[in-house]
Amino acid sequence: MGEYSKALSALERSLEIQKISLPSNHPDLAASYNNIGNMYINMGEYSKALSSYERSLEIRKIAL
Repeated sequence: MGEYSKALSALERSLEIQKISLPSNHPDLAASYNNIGNMYINMGEYSKALSSYERSLEIRKIAL
């Protein structure tokens, strides 16, 4: 629906909850960072997307 800012806010809140309740190498954290990266892509903020994707990749390397 194009409400990227609201969606991003919800994703970031969810990530903060996950960081508290999950170990730092949990695959769900990687998925959350990836989803945030996707949202940044939709918003045209490519450097922020890259940072989120890189964090997702770091976690996936550790988790798998």
